[in-house]
Amino acid sequence: MNLHDPNSDYAIGVDIGGTKINAGVVTSQGEVLHTVSLATCAGQVDTADRVQQAIQQLIAEGSMKQPNLRYKGIGVGSAGQVDWEEGSIRSASDILPGYAGTPLRSLLQERFALPTIVDNDVNVLALTEKHLGAGKGVDHFLCLALGTGVGGAIVVNGQLVHGCWGAGGELGHLSVDFNGLPCLCGGIGCLEQYASGTNIARRMLERLARIGSREESLDSRMVFARWRAGDVTATEIMDETIAALGAAMASFIHMFNPALIVIGGGVAEAGEPLLEGIRNEVTRRSMPSMREGVRIELAYHGNWSGMIGAALQIWEYPLVKAASSR
Repeated sequence: MNLHDPNSDYAIGVDIGGTKINAGVVTSQGEVLHTVSLATCAGQVDTADRVQQAIQQLIAEGSMKQPNLRYKGIGVGSAGQVDWEEGSIRSASDILPGYAGTPLRSLLQERFALPTIVDNDVNVLALTEKHLGAGKGVDHFLCLALGTGVGGAIVVNGQLVHGCWGAGGELGHLSVDFNGLPCLCGGIGCLEQYASGTNIARRMLERLARIGSREESLDSRMVFARWRAGDVTATEIMDETIAALGAAMASFIHMFNPALIVIGGGVAEAGEPLLEGIRNEVTRRSMPSMREGVRIELAYHGNWSGMIGAALQIWEYPLVKAASSR
């Protein structure tokens, strides 16, 4: 069965995370027609096989609703570092064991006979921002995703910056303290060590242990709740987090001269107090002429934002799409 129609207004978007894979039928305007979500089952099932299973289920269910449904292509946003031109996974953390080296684009094109584009998950979130969120109509902006780790994306002249093979925008590994905490990447004092949800919780537990607390587990949301309630230790942790983010964003402003910085991910759920603190730090740490007019805003909160951005690649990169379908 031929699923490809180069003139179709529908594409398949796939968002691959460490715990869940979301796949959906998406229009060129970012409207979602149908979705399928599967647990990634990392370490138990091959991730590429699980992705193909999700797409196959989506196509089967979509054809039941619309028997003649055809697709312009498949767009994928994936955890890990992606070789953008090859559409392969160049590096992945232990969250997805055995995933590094997967030639994902070629596997999906061979299986479904559809043009396929694969990119990093934060880069595709930037496409959602560009078309549906705070980045709409903005030519120069940055995205910072504060979750389990810290990811980034850079948009210049309306185009994502991929670098020489696809890893451009690893903003979470800018060092904010050259004598700071060691990072899993091998660096020292990376922003990720201070601003990811995982490391906010870890630093809180370590600080509590030093003052004699016997708490064994908590997450970043619990830290935020204690911060808002005036807890002294949580306030110390969040003051450090805000200082690190402010230092990093001041550097981003000096490097990229953006009109907008968008903050997403679970840590952004700390809301306006976090934004206010970051804005104050940025004001304190950056040149007045360069910070003037720079907006710092929360990301688009659609439930399927990664999946939508993944699908939008099919319209965003026609030259890459054409090359990938040869």
